[in-house]
Parts: sequence; structure tokens; C-alpha cells
Amino acid sequence: MTSLPQPPTTPTDPHSPTGHDHASHGHATGGSPGGHSHGHSHGHGPAAPVSKHLRKVIAAVLIPFAAAVFVGMAVLWPGGAPAHERTGVGFDRQTQQGTVVALAKVDCKSVNASQVPPTGDTSTPEGREAQAAQTGECKKATVEVASGPDKGRAFFEIVQPGAPRQLEKGQEVVVAYAPDAPRDLQYSVVDVNRKLPLALLAGIFALAVVVVGRMRGVFALVALVVSFAILTLFILPAILQGSNPLLVAVIGASAIMLIALYMCHGLTARTSVAVLGTLVSLLLIGLLGSLFIDWAFLSGNTDDNTGLIHGLYPHIDMSGLLLAGVIIGSLGVLDDVTVTQTSAVWELHQADPAMGPRGLYRAAIRIGRDHIASVVNTLVLAYAGAALPLLLLFSIANSSMGSVANSELVAEEIVRTLVGSIGLVASVPVTTALAALVVSADRTGPSAAATVPQPGRGGRGRRRKR
Repeated sequence: MTSLPQPPTTPTDPHSPTGHDHASHGHATGGSPGGHSHGHSHGHGPAAPVSKHLRKVIAAVLIPFAAAVFVGMAVLWPGGAPAHERTGVGFDRQTQQGTVVALAKVDCKSVNASQVPPTGDTSTPEGREAQAAQTGECKKATVEVASGPDKGRAFFEIVQPGAPRQLEKGQEVVVAYAPDAPRDLQYSVVDVNRKLPLALLAGIFALAVVVVGRMRGVFALVALVVSFAILTLFILPAILQGSNPLLVAVIGASAIMLIALYMCHGLTARTSVAVLGTLVSLLLIGLLGSLFIDWAFLSGNTDDNTGLIHGLYPHIDMSGLLLAGVIIGSLGVLDDVTVTQTSAVWELHQADPAMGPRGLYRAAIRIGRDHIASVVNTLVLAYAGAALPLLLLFSIANSSMGSVANSELVAEEIVRTLVGSIGLVASVPVTTALAALVVSADRTGPSAAATVPQPGRGGRGRRRKR
């Protein structure tokens, strides 16, 4: 006796975020018998939202934190960098744009480009260079001021044959203006104008990000602009106004973190977990940095630029400025690590919803160990590359490794690198544990009960998707 075909019954899954039944959306794809669990509900696109209870818990932590960050920014907002009288030293001088309009070869001795020391000693590098300059062929450049109140005024610049910066006709340059100097010496060439190649390179970078990342790339670029705006409009002027550099850096870095992560990755529980992991790691970096900078007696005043800052603004805590740099410098790499680990945990949970928090942690931490190895190596090489000229000087002097590491210049970089690396290493287990706990407590996602076949519903009717 043949029974009449029964209409397929697909009871609504109470755990579905949309209230629809999973079977109606889980038809087999690609000819696979029985399909795969929740073929269209969760197989494509972002993960399902976490439960309402967990959203409340996450909001209870992050909303007060975000409010405190933006209140702190409002209280410490500087309103611009403080005015000061220019010293004319280094970067602290008036500059205008200029153009090399003519270039002529002249005898160096005729223009008195350089003089041999009065003692005639040519054993030093300075003496040998002076002697070579006297017998060599120099260039006399005519430079026209292209901006400012003296636009159109011309002056001469002598370029020695061994000078690191050589000029060419038609080249755009940056000229320094010293109003207190004699008229013939008020203007001098201090650098080359590189705005066009830098702007072109920035355009290529933005195009590559948008072409590959599409809308997410657009949001990443917007977040980058916001980050630079916070840095230039809040962090730097607030430090110059006399606010505590560590406090300003923590508030500014937190604001950058909140805006950049949520703008790039969306207002989701997954992003919130990455924010919490980044915050914990930043706090650890701040504590360790403060401890070891004080313990190692690092002043933060180690070169001409920091010396100029201290001379212009003696109230700035230079060691605090060093610590602020450590925190801000670590933030970008921290974002990468925490977002990657959180995404790994979410994807592992989607692949195997039955996996508990311990299993998720063990699986994701294996991914994190590979990430740690590559990121720490990247950070160390980045700092070593930045300090390469300094390391070359120590190598030329045949200094021992101990004396090199003990010098304040190198010790600053060592502390900066190691403190940042410790924070990065710690961010992996912290973020992974937070993500595993949050996603395992989720009750809106796939459940075992929804995938168990109902008795009496087998046979040749539509099968429950597993």
C-alpha cells in the first residue's frame, strides 16, 4: 500500500536570528546529497549576531569606556599648538618654496666655498674635504623664491662637488628664511620639494587599497585619515600645551582604536572582542613601558630633535613622551593581531558549532603562535631598520655589543621593541580566550537540537540538513 506523499514540514528554528526555518534555506548545493548545515544562513557573509544577553554585557563594558575616552578628549582638547617665537634652528625656522632658475659651474676657490684649516692639517675628514673643495669645481645656483612676501626675489646658492644634495635647473626646492640675517644671507636652500612624488605614491597606495579591498578598503582609508587627524589635532598639540604625554597617548590611542576598528570591521560583537583584547594589551604595554623606562633611567632626550623640543618646551616630560610613542607605535600591529585572532575563533565556531571554549581556544591559539612569530620578527626588523645608521656608527667604532646596548640611544629602541613585543605576544592568548568565551556562550547560532532528525520524518521526504 502506497502512502500519499506528505508535504514537507519544516518547523521554525527558535534559535534562528531571523525567525525563519533553517531547512527552507539549507537546500543542497553543488549536488551534495543532504547539503550542508545552514547552507545559506551561515555559509556566506558575516557571522550571526550573539545573544541579546551577551550584547548587553559587551555594551556594559565598552560604552562607559568609549564615553570616558571621548570625555577625556573633550577635557584635554588643546585648541591648537601654542605659539612661540621661532629659533631658526632645525625644523623651527620659517620656510618658503623656491625654484632653481639657473645653474653655472665655477671654481670653488674663486667663491671661497671652503677653506683648509689654518694649521694646514688635512689628516681629518673635514680637512681633506676642505682641500678637495678648494681644488674642485662647484656649482652656483640661482634660486628664485616662489612663495611668501618676497616672491620673485633671487639669491645664490653654492653647491660643493661632494655635497649630498646636488641641484638641477628647474628643480623645486625648500628655502629657509632668516629675517635677522644680512640681506644677502637671509635665504638658503635647506631641502628639495618632494610633494609631487609623495602625493603620487599616496594616490597609488589609495588606489591599490580600494581596488583590492573595495568598500572595506574605502573605510580603511577613511579610518586612516581619522587616525592622522586625532594625532595632529589632539595628541601633538595637547602634549605641547603641557598635558601629561602618557594620559594623552592612552586617550588618543583608544579613540583611534575605537574609530578604526568599528569603521573597518563593523559594529559587531566580533569587533568588540577585538577592541577588548587590544585595550588589555595597551594597558599592559603602558605598565611595562612606564616601569622599564623609569628603571633604565631613559630620559627620552637623545638627539637634536628631542633636544630642540626640550629647549622650546621645557615643561614637556620627555620620558613620558617616549612612553607615549611606544603605546601609539604598538597600536597598529595590535589591531592586526586581535582582529585576526577574533576572526579565527569565529570561523572555527562556524565550522564546528559543537566545539566548546577550550577546544576553540586550543585550535585558535595554534594560529596565533604562527602570527606571534611573524609579527615579533616584523616589529624588531622595523625598529632595527629605522636605527640602521646608528648601528653602523657603532660598528665603525668597533664597540662591543654590551656597550652598544647600554647606550641610551639603543636602549630606548630595545625597550620600545621588547615592551611592544610583550604586548603583542600577550594579546594573542587574551583575545583568543575572550573570543572563545563569547562565541561559546552564543545561543543564537547553530544548535545541536536544530540538526537532530525528528522521529517519523525520515523516509523519502525532505531530509533535515546536517
